[in-house]
Amino acid sequence: MSDQNVHNAGFTPSGISGGSLASSMMSREARASGGGVHSGGPTATLQEMGARGSTHSSGFTSSGISSGSQASQMMSQEARSHGGETPRGGTTSTVQSI
Repeated sequence: MSDQNVHNAGFTPSGISGGSLASSMMSREARASGGGVHSGGPTATLQEMGARGSTHSSGFTSSGISSGSQASQMMSQEARSHGGETPRGGTTSTVQSI
């Protein structure tokens, strides 16, 4: 995953850009959870990466998720909490797609 993709989606060091994919994700996630965006969810995870200005060490790559990385730990944890599968629209799949 490139830093530019994260920034282009609207996750920036200065916050989520209005009218962007990021703001749309944040809105959908907040509505689905009753008004808030959960720590560790797709929006919060991507915004953290955008604010840091670097996605290189996270393990989300154009070739897939790197073994032993933060991304692989996220995927494993998410799969365990969903009966062995990583759900479509979940944190791991959303972040990997961007």
